Amino acid sequence: MPILLSLLLLGAVALGAHHWSKRRLRKKLLMSELSAHQRAIVKASVPLIRKLPASLRPALEGKIALFLHQIEFIGCNGLDVTEEMRLSIAAQACLLVVNTSNWYVNLRTVLIYPGAFKSRRAEHNGYVVTERETVRTGESWARGPVILSWADARQGALDETDGHNVVFHEFAHQLDDLSGHTDGIPVLGKGQDFAEWERVFVTAFKTHCRKVEAGHWSVFDPYGATRPEEFFAVAVEVFFERPAELQREEAGVYQQLASLFQLDPTSWG
Repeated sequence: MPILLSLLLLGAVALGAHHWSKRRLRKKLLMSELSAHQRAIVKASVPLIRKLPASLRPALEGKIALFLHQIEFIGCNGLDVTEEMRLSIAAQACLLVVNTSNWYVNLRTVLIYPGAFKSRRAEHNGYVVTERETVRTGESWARGPVILSWADARQGALDETDGHNVVFHEFAHQLDDLSGHTDGIPVLGKGQDFAEWERVFVTAFKTHCRKVEAGHWSVFDPYGATRPEEFFAVAVEVFFERPAELQREEAGVYQQLASLFQLDPTSWG
């Protein structure tokens, strides 16, 4: 057998073994359980988890284990990343995918700041590019990283009924990006219709924009009026933290998100 062909075959065998090993490890992690210590931290730092149906808890714990294995957490501005930070963020991120096959395949890094941080973004207006510095509590970049303010991530998790959760928001963007574009249209669930999703969300987005412009109350945060992708992320926050209110005010949006996540938070204890 020619040497080149032998090397190619050996390379193919090695690559196949590597992929098999990764799949085996992934399966093992997804079947694993949190320790009693870890479980206590998750319940204390993310109270919403206590309401999760018991049937979904094994899947959540397995996905948390996979998330912790995959993601590197990096503290910024002198922050020391703690076990509470890792578990809190992982639990919230995994709650969004607990009952689906979706996963954060492109994400490898989460950056954590002690509090709100400054971010520079370029704004394009024709041929004019303007750089602006803003103070933010979270950011999500296509293919990562996710950047979070720990003060806001912690508070957002502890108050599970105010409809504001920066971790849900930024990881909703990560899910949105799996479609190839962060545009408010994620990869839809089985049986979901693109035209119906678009009809429901475009209508709700326009209604929300009119309410914000008129200074009227809306179940969605005013920030959701900036762009369709922000409206989707804001809607995800409300879906998990104020589900009954969302179902009452925007039943179509609630149903679309319930189908997307395969969850019904209005039924949680």
